[in-house]
Amino acid sequence: MTKHDAITSFAPLNKAFGTVFRPGRLSVGLVVPLEDYAHSAVPTMTRHLERARLADDLGFAALWLRDVPFNVPSFGDAGQIFDPFVYLGLLAGQTSRIALGVASIVLPLRHPAHVAKAAASVDVLSGGRLLLGVASGDRPDEYPAMNMSFEDRGDRFRDSFAYIRQMAEHRPEFDLAQGKSRAGLDMLPKPAAGRLPMLVTGGSRQDPDWVAQNGDGWITYPRDTASQARVIDDYRARLRALQQPDKPVTQSLYVDLLEDPDAPARPIHLGFQSGTTHLMRYLAAIETLGVNHVALNLRFNTGDIETTMKRLADDVLPRFAS
Repeated sequence: MTKHDAITSFAPLNKAFGTVFRPGRLSVGLVVPLEDYAHSAVPTMTRHLERARLADDLGFAALWLRDVPFNVPSFGDAGQIFDPFVYLGLLAGQTSRIALGVASIVLPLRHPAHVAKAAASVDVLSGGRLLLGVASGDRPDEYPAMNMSFEDRGDRFRDSFAYIRQMAEHRPEFDLAQGKSRAGLDMLPKPAAGRLPMLVTGGSRQDPDWVAQNGDGWITYPRDTASQARVIDDYRARLRALQQPDKPVTQSLYVDLLEDPDAPARPIHLGFQSGTTHLMRYLAAIETLGVNHVALNLRFNTGDIETTMKRLADDVLPRFAS
């Protein structure tokens, strides 16, 4: 098992990156929408701003949005409905401390100039609170709607990634498949700390070494602890082999938190129903494996959402708070 708590901080990027990610430690965030919509693909977005502010006040480390351009019936989840960058801008003005993450922008479906401009704008307007997850996309139905090819999305992802990186530089000069920049051309604003934290989701149709080399961190999926240990150890072994600094690992987790703290665990989609005792035991286990942040999804939560958030804040966050 990889131990990586010898260092005290990851590479300095923006404010959110430094507060959410700490070597050898786990922080806890929430996935928007903050509501139970187990029986519908489309959330109501009830009290969504009040709950975002509550998450900020209660001390959660981050709020995470997803990029779902189209409501694809076979996918079964419309996400938070709103365009992620428009919504991030609103949340930046409605909150003061909590990190604002997007997991993840589907790069092949957006021109990278628009992503670079929107992401830097949110980062500056929020005081450096943006975490930019990026992905190649996994819903084939969306691509024909934009007259895009699904098969070559990995190439476009890589090109877009390089484009966004370049646009953070002062008057960059580059020649990429999706655009060229010549002397004198520039994009404003620049990211708050000079560089956007870009977290690669899954494989994003890339070689694992490319993911380790180029991303500022890795977003992965919940697995049993033995499997999760193997993939995290492999990721960090690649970082060492490539002479890269240590980088953070994030995972999602669906939870249905029951009132009885000692309620046993029962599997649900990509997570479990349980009381706080089992949840804390699980979180402590993945912290030991090297997960640095977990984004809890309450879509299947059967209890009152505000009550659940407060129970998490009272019983769980103190164990994993900064």
